[in-house]
Parts: sequence; C-alpha cells; structure tokens
Amino acid sequence: MDLSPRSTSDVTPQGRSTRSRQKWLPMVIVAVAIVAGGVVVTRFLTSAIDYYCNVDEIGVRSGCDEGRRIRVQGVVVEGSLSKVSGATTFDLSFHNKTVSVRYEGDPGGVFQECIPVVAHGRLEEGLFASDRIEVKHSNEYVEKNDTRLQQSDKEAAACSVQEG
Repeated sequence: MDLSPRSTSDVTPQGRSTRSRQKWLPMVIVAVAIVAGGVVVTRFLTSAIDYYCNVDEIGVRSGCDEGRRIRVQGVVVEGSLSKVSGATTFDLSFHNKTVSVRYEGDPGGVFQECIPVVAHGRLEEGLFASDRIEVKHSNEYVEKNDTRLQQSDKEAAACSVQEG
C-alpha cells in the first residue's frame, strides 16, 4: 500500500485525478469512430441492395416494388425524349411494358432514343423519379445479366429499324 502524499498536480480542485479523465478520452474517440464507421457502412449497404429490374418486372417481381429504390433497365422509347425546365423525361420499355421516367438534369454522354439504359431511382405514383442514368453496363453486370442484355439489345435494334 502506497501511503506517500499526492502531489497537487495529480488532483483537481474537486478532488478527482486527471489520470481518470485521461482514461475516458481514448474510449470516447473509439466510440465516435465506431459510430462514424457504422454510418458509412450503412450508406454503402443501402445503395448496394438496389434491385435490378426490367421494366416488365416492376410490381411483379419481389423487390421491384413501388416506393422502393431500384435500378430499372429498358430501352428509351423512340419519340418519347423531351427536356423541360432542366429535367429530361422519356419512356423506358421492355417486353412490351413501358414506364415514364423523369430525370432531373441532362443524362449527357451518348444518351439517346432507342438505346438500352439503366435508370436509378424510385417509382412514385406511376412515374419513375430517377437520380442517375447509366448508358453503358459494367463488365460485372454484363457477366451476371447476359440474357437481359441480349434481349435489351434486340429491342433496341427493333426500335432503330422502326425509324426508317
């Protein structure tokens, strides 16, 4: 048992040791880091579970429901593309089913009618509100969804033939 007197630098005016405060600081930092990490992981996981759906699967296939964030694949319907007040609207079609899409902004790039695209967003009251448009598919998507892409390319080719 240590009976030596404490120095005044080790004791606060309230009689608490500064060492006990220093023990809590690393625990608080670790707790804040864990909470911040949880928020980041949650954000990534929610975007990673967006279902890929063809237009004809909306409301039919599990996970492709109205109000849920999904990725919808289809062909931009010829004659449906318009730009009004900074928004781009168009119809997406797949297997003779169509959904109207509203994208805030200009999709840019090679976006045009009669090409397959993937729109990210939510179906709300019959209108698909999109916040991202993909024109080209990643290699990973191509590997997993080759059949979908082949059908989509056939529909895009049919759309292009109807022009002339």
